[in-house]
Amino acid sequence: MDLNRPFLSRLDRAGRAAEDTVLVVILTAMILLAASQIVMRNFLNIGLIWGDEMLRMLVLWIAVAGAIAASRSDKHINIAVLDRFLPDRLKLVVKILVHLFTAGICGVVSWYSAQFVMTSREFGDILMGSVPAWIPQLILPVGFGLICYRYVIFVLRELVRLVGSKPPK
Repeated sequence: MDLNRPFLSRLDRAGRAAEDTVLVVILTAMILLAASQIVMRNFLNIGLIWGDEMLRMLVLWIAVAGAIAASRSDKHINIAVLDRFLPDRLKLVVKILVHLFTAGICGVVSWYSAQFVMTSREFGDILMGSVPAWIPQLILPVGFGLICYRYVIFVLRELVRLVGSKPPK
């Protein structure tokens, strides 16, 4: 009996709830900010000077947070043409290769976005008047790093399935 299974299951549920909460909070903030900007500009002839820039940052955050949430269930975009024609073991090999490719691309994006964030910090880029740009930009290396991590876990899981499965007779 694996005593860690209930703990890991609870940890997984907590992670999913946290991801969903982040998505809801970001989307709510975007809707409220956009609506308030529209009302203030159309009826009061004023607006938040930082509002449009904040909305752009929130779009970036919700896109990456959505990608993280999609990756938890292996729901990235793919075209499964070969799956219909391949035997089960070969399907598993293809799945491993696709997961490896996805992890590799996300790892590269995470690495280069970390370089971008460090350069932004080095140059002292500022957003919304006073916020150091590297702080909201951290979502890029962190988000793609998380997706890379998830797909490495998927590769390991599928490798265990491949090694543990019996070849057909």
